[in-house]
Amino acid sequence: MPFGDGIITFSAGEDLAAHRRVKIDTAGSQVPIDVIYADAGEAAIGVTEIAADDTYPVSVKLFTWGGTMEIEGADAWDVGATIYGAADGKASDTSSGSAIGVAKTLCATAAEIIEIIVSPVLSTTAATVSYADAGLQTDEVTVEAALGEVYTDLLSAQAIINLPLGGFTEADGTVLADFADATGTTPGWNAGDESFGIRWNNHANPDPISTSVVIPPDLDATADVVLHVLAAKVGATVGDAVTWLVEAFNNADAAVYDADADFGGTSSAMTGDATTKTCQEETLTLAAADVAASPCVMTLTIQPTDGTLGTDDVIILGAWLEYTRKLRTS
Repeated sequence: MPFGDGIITFSAGEDLAAHRRVKIDTAGSQVPIDVIYADAGEAAIGVTEIAADDTYPVSVKLFTWGGTMEIEGADAWDVGATIYGAADGKASDTSSGSAIGVAKTLCATAAEIIEIIVSPVLSTTAATVSYADAGLQTDEVTVEAALGEVYTDLLSAQAIINLPLGGFTEADGTVLADFADATGTTPGWNAGDESFGIRWNNHANPDPISTSVVIPPDLDATADVVLHVLAAKVGATVGDAVTWLVEAFNNADAAVYDADADFGGTSSAMTGDATTKTCQEETLTLAAADVAASPCVMTLTIQPTDGTLGTDDVIILGAWLEYTRKLRTS
């Protein structure tokens, strides 16, 4: 057929059905050059106009001709659906590779010959490029969705900095000793009964404990940091709705180590009459405006707020900082 009318004659490099996508067979040796089916996600030069047996001439309508084109559907799709290449030269609305066109008509069932509006260009939007996921790492099927999933994880607020209980001392630097069940203000180690923690007596003015933590390079200092305290009370007195009084200071690079103002505060309150020994998580938000970026060490002091322990003892079982991550560029 004449050059330029959009339909070119090739040799069939395998048995070909009509209205299927084909590509050049680079291993072919016939004249005219062979074409074979383009599979899912593969680039194609056009669609067969007629069926042809292997080695016989076959007419191919080129995608570069534009306009509309009849193609066999591998599955059903709606009008306006974005169409991609499927296995054995068919078409589908399941993303695979770059989009090849838009459905002009409804495809009710597989194997129908359907008219599509051709758009045979490499996609410039990640939403229309498929993601093969050879490592079986995601359920997403497009580059846009897969990247969105990756960045959601990278920038998640669920990153944490553990505050090991073994790193706490009394606020004056004195090493903690075993807990003494008495009337004193000094906290101490509480082990056994399938738990480990730091315990305070039911005193009106309990002493604070102190620790420090290195701010990691991926902490986003433009976002709030949340202190979490997991604790339990020994007793169930409704009036002992314990809160945690926190002092927080930055020791930032190039700053005087004792120059920062306290940016702590008071946490949410435990439920006073919860069943004795029930674990309860309380939080305190440290405002982004107050949190320094790396390199920095944050110093924290924590104590049951004065007056919130009257009858019950309280035990910290764990503490951690939750922060939002930033993307590191170096």
